[in-house]
Amino acid sequence: MEETLAQRPTSVLKAVFFGPESTGKTTLAQMLAEHFNTLWVEEYMREYLQEKWNSEQKVCEPKDMLPIARGQMQRENELAEKANRILFCDTDLLELNVYSQAYYNGFCDPQLLKHALNNRYDLYFLMYIDVPWTPDDLRDKPYDRIGMFKRFEEALILTGKPYVVLKGDLNERFQTAVSGINKLLKNE
Repeated sequence: MEETLAQRPTSVLKAVFFGPESTGKTTLAQMLAEHFNTLWVEEYMREYLQEKWNSEQKVCEPKDMLPIARGQMQRENELAEKANRILFCDTDLLELNVYSQAYYNGFCDPQLLKHALNNRYDLYFLMYIDVPWTPDDLRDKPYDRIGMFKRFEEALILTGKPYVVLKGDLNERFQTAVSGINKLLKNE
């Protein structure tokens, strides 16, 4: 059953927007997909948890992490088959791992962790916290942004993932990301 957490083989490059809540991951994923005439994978966790909040007024629980991971990978695998040279992912299983450990006293389901470590991406865009925090039904860490950023960066360092930190306003972040993607495409 947990093969649903694995990536299917693909020839497209993959870039992940990674980091704390309210840092512009979705906006940049959409912008870059449009710029490079390709697709982007929406964050399944947001949809899943918003539906849970709307129907039950409940927040994420440890039992939600595997269904969220399955939904994320289903979307990624389906869109990788249709993408044009590169696929932009608004999160990945490593991000779910970081959140799980942060919220559940260091716990992450072993299957989620296994696939978070095994799945491969060509570049991570680590989003810095120098943009305003915007509240919504799901966001809850406005006062620990630097702590969360450090958790995400540590995960990338410990796993040896290739990453670029995106800082500054939206245009600066976009230009830095375009440059990173152009380098990937040139080396393809």
